[in-house]
Amino acid sequence: MSSTPRAVLVTRETDFERLLAAHATRGQAEFFLRSRNQKLETLEATHHAIKKSVVAVRQQLPDSWRVAYVQRKDLDRFLFAPDDYIFAVGQDGLVANLAKYLDGQIVFGINPVPNMFEGTLVQISVESVADHLSSALRGRAKIEMRTMLEARIEGGPNLFALNEVFVGHRSHQSARYEITFQEKREAQSSSGIIIATGTGATGWAKSIMTATYKNITVPPQDRRALFFAREPWPSKTTGADLAFGIVEPGNNMSILSNMNDGGVIFADGIEEDCLEFGWGKRLTVAIAAKTLNLVGK
Repeated sequence: MSSTPRAVLVTRETDFERLLAAHATRGQAEFFLRSRNQKLETLEATHHAIKKSVVAVRQQLPDSWRVAYVQRKDLDRFLFAPDDYIFAVGQDGLVANLAKYLDGQIVFGINPVPNMFEGTLVQISVESVADHLSSALRGRAKIEMRTMLEARIEGGPNLFALNEVFVGHRSHQSARYEITFQEKREAQSSSGIIIATGTGATGWAKSIMTATYKNITVPPQDRRALFFAREPWPSKTTGADLAFGIVEPGNNMSILSNMNDGGVIFADGIEEDCLEFGWGKRLTVAIAAKTLNLVGK
């Protein structure tokens, strides 16, 4: 293994690039947007800002370092080394998509368009990359060790999540399952279950808390997670008592599928990267041993 550090720059296709791929030419893409009262110039400006930011980040890395580039769609085929330094340039979701492929590497979330992207996970400005990297190399950087989840099917595969795990039906129709938590067991029929970390508690889970009047604060580095059954339906065979709970280390939750077909498990909103969850499969959701080590402001 080379002793020279390696920087991995992670990006994703821009909306402009995806539009061009779908419509073949710039003119056709422009016509498509204009017919919907939208302007291609807005997407194009954001595209160029992101590409310019990637170049600026590369210029702030030490000349002796090795550099690799990887797009989000290729993350499942990219081999990260334990001592890589990861630079995610893009939206907050890019960091969430990246997290499950890492195991302790330091991540710099870089916001290329601060006036458009929230900056919850991409907290670093393009101009400050060199300063943050210098601090990290001296062991002085502020590292947020953000809690992650591990969802494992008994005798089968697993997946990791930074924001949340969803368990339910592929079409979002009623999902039937049996939940076991804190020695209690209940058959349920609902719109699915969301298990969210402190990072995810500001996203999908926040809308559920707003609708159910549950205002639970869990910091991103807190080693706890929240679960919510979405709209559980009480009937002669199903209940709604285990509609909410707090998952802690060593206090896992278990879900047994009662769905003949269409049952799925996916992480961080990526439905195409799902696990099948058919009848009789049992899932355990726990606080993951690994964390996302994110460089903060």
